[in-house]
Amino acid sequence: MGRVIVITGVTRGLGRALAEEFIAGGHVVAGCGRDARRIAELQERYGTPHLLAAVDVQEEAAVRRWAGDVLARLGPPDLLINNAAVMARPAPLWQLPAEEFRRSFAVNVAGMFYVLQAFLPAMVERRRGVIVNLSSTWGRSTAPRVATYCATKYAVEGLTLALAQELPRGMAAIPLNPGIIDTDMLRSIWGANAGRYPKAEAWAKRAAPFLLQLSADDNGKSLTVP
Repeated sequence: MGRVIVITGVTRGLGRALAEEFIAGGHVVAGCGRDARRIAELQERYGTPHLLAAVDVQEEAAVRRWAGDVLARLGPPDLLINNAAVMARPAPLWQLPAEEFRRSFAVNVAGMFYVLQAFLPAMVERRRGVIVNLSSTWGRSTAPRVATYCATKYAVEGLTLALAQELPRGMAAIPLNPGIIDTDMLRSIWGANAGRYPKAEAWAKRAAPFLLQLSADDNGKSLTVP
């Protein structure tokens, strides 16, 4: 068996492409996503020992149940990838509905926190494992009409870099900018212009080997997929 890899937001986009690439490489993937139908389809396609579950990372209790099952059946992950994220509709900040602002932070920041709290104790006890929290180009720069998304990804950067200072030797926490990829999220902002960038599947063929070579030496580094 290869490495045990946990990925959130596994039903579409970058999460799904990464899961497929890791599975093809002989690794075991435990993933979650909100779409129960897609999760069931993926679980049927990949079978055991992979573990895919319908979980909304906004729900702390659901995250803890899922993590408990993963840890009991597969043990602590070698690589934990926090990928689940949403983007509020593009708009000037003063026109954005408060509910979209709250949901962005509930998924992109609080959801990541719940996943970390659920898996980290077992990883810290073993003193091994790499945590990769997906940031963004907009976690290190800004643009109009996406202020809330920028704010959540800046929070991911800060949370991850502070976590890196807390981890024991032998572990790593890394905020990762995936680069610009043609996904549904990007198309919601740029429309057809998103097609100028690589699809998630092509990106994953570069990203998966890059993620697998990350180690404790990379702890606390803000990295970008080459």
